[in-house]
Amino acid sequence: MLQKIDHIGIAVHSIAQARIFYEQTLGLHCERIEEVPSQQVRTAFFSLGETKIELLEPMSEDGPITKFLQRQGEGVHHIAYRSNNTAAQLEKAKKAGCRLINTTPITGAGGKQIGFLHPKSTHGVLTEICSTQHPPE
Repeated sequence: MLQKIDHIGIAVHSIAQARIFYEQTLGLHCERIEEVPSQQVRTAFFSLGETKIELLEPMSEDGPITKFLQRQGEGVHHIAYRSNNTAAQLEKAKKAGCRLINTTPITGAGGKQIGFLHPKSTHGVLTEICSTQHPPE
C-alpha cells in the first residue's frame, strides 16, 4: 500500500551548483550526498517536512540521468511514493497493465528498495516506488 510521497527527484548537471539555490535561496539543509553506482548517479537529499528533495547528478556520460539531461535539461525527473512493500506494489502495477522498468526491486539511495514504472504507463511521469523493507532472501 502506498503511504505518502517520499521524495521528488530533480536532475541537475551539478549538485554543487544546484545546492547553492536550495540552501541559500530556499534555506534547506543538505542532509547527505551519496553515490549510487548501480544507477550511475550521485544524489543529494534535502528535507522539507516529511518529503525529501533528491538532486540527481550523473556519474557517467551514458547513464540514465545524463540521457535525461540531454533530452530535457534540468528539472523534475521523478516522483517517488513510499510503500510498505515495493515488490507487492510493482506486482500490483504490472497486473493493472502498467509497463515496469524494474520487475523486481533494486537497491537505491539510502539502502531503500526501489522500482520504477515507465512514464508511458503513468501519464508522462517517471514513477518510483520505494520502501525501507528489504527483499526476502
